[in-house]
Amino acid sequence: MEPQPSCVVVTGFGPFRQHLVNSSWEAVKELSKLGLGRDAEVELQTLQLPVDYREVKRRVTRIWEDLQPQLAVHVGVDGAARAVVLEQRGRNRCYRETDVRGFRPERGGACVPGGPEVIESRVNMKAVSRRAAVEGVEVLVSRDAGRYVCDYTYYLSLHLGDGRAALIHVPPLSPGLPASLLGKALQVIIREMLEEELLQRCSERLEAVVPQ
Repeated sequence: MEPQPSCVVVTGFGPFRQHLVNSSWEAVKELSKLGLGRDAEVELQTLQLPVDYREVKRRVTRIWEDLQPQLAVHVGVDGAARAVVLEQRGRNRCYRETDVRGFRPERGGACVPGGPEVIESRVNMKAVSRRAAVEGVEVLVSRDAGRYVCDYTYYLSLHLGDGRAALIHVPPLSPGLPASLLGKALQVIIREMLEEELLQRCSERLEAVVPQ
């Protein structure tokens, strides 16, 4: 499956538990208003995902089958975070917490039965975090996305998209981190992710034609 360089999909999540207003979706809505910048040679598409394992599987599968994006970026909320966190990898098993419909995956809580235990993003999150500078926002990197619906979404997207996916955790909204600032942070971070993913593809093509 060849990616379409003109498309990047960004998703946020709907309400769940105490997060009646989910900052991930509020940030994505702000990003939709901002766009990725006039010089960005990609079409931005945004959509909301429910905190529902089965519906997430259906919708993420449709993203990759129908849109075939260059990159899919999933944004979730971390209630304990005070910074924006870039997740490097998704995990396949141990999804034991129930979603908004009271459902949880069977077969050991697996996202993709028989799939690899861990899938790493093709995007180097450390490199992105070093370059993504937004005043008033700290950007960190994590290797454990938490084993809930956002991690489940990430693993599935990595699996379907051959690693061309990212997960960003944002903090709850606050006076210091309003939706407008989180949306701006997403814009800057995703632009850096696209640059990093392009560098990765160029490097792989070079390795394919130059004998080692």
